[in-house]
Amino acid sequence: MSHEKNRLKQILLESVDEGLLQTLGNSGKEAIYFHLQRMYSLAKEDIPNNLSVFASGLEKIFGIGAKVIEEAIIQRICCKLKIKYEEKRNMRLVDCLQSIIEKP
Repeated sequence: MSHEKNRLKQILLESVDEGLLQTLGNSGKEAIYFHLQRMYSLAKEDIPNNLSVFASGLEKIFGIGAKVIEEAIIQRICCKLKIKYEEKRNMRLVDCLQSIIEKP
């Protein structure tokens, strides 16, 4: 179980990194990590354990535009886990990740 949990955390970190890079470019990605660390004391490696803080930070920075970044992250996670991506327009990142993790 612990190995599986660590694997999921690693996939999430990679997906966050790739989703931010895809939507914001390298400079934007680094700026987001810096802002999250400075304003929320959220280090990049702590994102899997603090998804609600991460999602709230994105929403405060980008408003409704955070949804585009969240979708990119979710798409990357689905790709890495080899599960079908299903767009969920009104679902928050945290809820969507929870539903992905709970799938059989």
